[in-house]
Formats: sequence, structure tokens, C-alpha cells
Amino acid sequence: MTPELVPHLVHQAAVAYSAVGAVVAAAFLLFGLDRVDPAARGAYAFRPLLVPGLVLLWPLVALRWLALARGRGLRGPAAGQTRHRRAHARIWIGLATALPVLLLAALALRQEGPLEAAPVRLPDAPAGVRSAP
Repeated sequence: MTPELVPHLVHQAAVAYSAVGAVVAAAFLLFGLDRVDPAARGAYAFRPLLVPGLVLLWPLVALRWLALARGRGLRGPAAGQTRHRRAHARIWIGLATALPVLLLAALALRQEGPLEAAPVRLPDAPAGVRSAP
């Protein structure tokens, strides 16, 4: 394998992945989004905003869409929200306790601050340099 061939193959793979992602994104936005999320029915203004994420994450989107089509996935937007909300609540509680503790620990363990240090006189400016007004 020549060194020039590797970047070419990586580029071709990225183009193929993006092309498949664009096809899946178009199909999903036209036919699948209303089935996956019933709250998105009739909401067409936000769909173009989903295109970059759909192109990048098309394998996950296709798997979720396929699972819902076969009846093995979640039904409706509320089916999986309770688990996510509990996880978010735990994360918020953890952050609400960890961040103040970290801030206080950083303040307690900091090195000598600017108020405790002795003042140091800066050298005078060289000749020919004007000072700020």
C-alpha cells in the first residue's frame, strides 16, 4: 500500500458514509420522524436542523427506526422519558454537590494569592517609550 493510497481510501470511506447518511436522513425526515416522535408531526421548521446529526449518526437512527418499525422499540415520546429524567436528576444532584465542594477545595488549597504577596515595583519604561495617558 502506497502512502498516497491511505488518505484517498479514508476520503472515499468518508464520502460513502456521508452519502449513505444523507439518504437515511432524507428518508427519515420524510417518512420516519413522525413515527419515532409523534410530537414532531407538522413541525417542519426544525427538520433542517436535524440533518447534520442524522448524517453523522445514521447507523443509530436506522437501528432505532427499524426497531420501532418491528414493534420492539419504545412507543411514543413518554415511554423512555422517565428513565432519562431520573438520570438527569441524579446528575444534577451530583453536580450541585460536587461543584461547590470543588470550588471550596480549590480556594482552600490555593497557593499564596495576590493580596498576601509583598508588592513589587516594576522597572521604569525604557527611554523613548511613552506611558499610557
